[in-house]
Amino acid sequence: MRSIAIMQPYAFPYIGYLQLISAVDTFVILDDVNFIKRGWINRNRILVNNSSHLFTIPIKKSSQNKLIKDLAISKPKEWRHNFLKTISHSYANAPQYKNVFALISEIMEFEEENLSRFIRNSLIILCKYLNIKTHFVESSTIYNNSELKGENKIIDICLKENAKEYINPVGGIDLYSKENFKAQGIELKFLKPKKIRYEQAGEKFIEDLSIIDMLMFNANANVKKFLKKYVLL
Repeated sequence: MRSIAIMQPYAFPYIGYLQLISAVDTFVILDDVNFIKRGWINRNRILVNNSSHLFTIPIKKSSQNKLIKDLAISKPKEWRHNFLKTISHSYANAPQYKNVFALISEIMEFEEENLSRFIRNSLIILCKYLNIKTHFVESSTIYNNSELKGENKIIDICLKENAKEYINPVGGIDLYSKENFKAQGIELKFLKPKKIRYEQAGEKFIEDLSIIDMLMFNANANVKKFLKKYVLL
């Protein structure tokens, strides 16, 4: 059964986002919708001094009236340098620091100012590291349905991809109707991550941090096992 998922591009997302990618054949990066300030598109959380720290990719003239595909990173060289410095300072003693810092450095070497394309490349590199073979598509490049919104846009993309199964994060369970999808020959499912705990640097475990944190404290083989720790509703 051909399956797809559709999500806005998220910067160094938490494990649930990577689980969603790994669960489908095609992952559509939804970049022709409005940017959401204070969301997860250009922000996420890591550990700094054993506490949750919110990092942000700075955006030039960000506005909720702009489409994600039209956003550019502000002062990209300066941000890349500062971000790597923060990662090095925060995770230098983590067991997987050497390999993961090299991975993040590779992502930072991609000299792209467009936010969506930068995140897309970072997701591809992360998926390669975790042996996820899902195909990526940017919604703005192929579907020509910018006039559609919400559920109608999602169903239209599913039909154009000949998808028989659409998987969405469980947080969107109230946004979509299984009956509406079924009427178009599509089975709608929701992915719910199971609780995952691992040993961090501090005494108290902080959950749902960026994938960076999980990679720093877990061997690659363990993270691959975590990718399977979810249920479909």
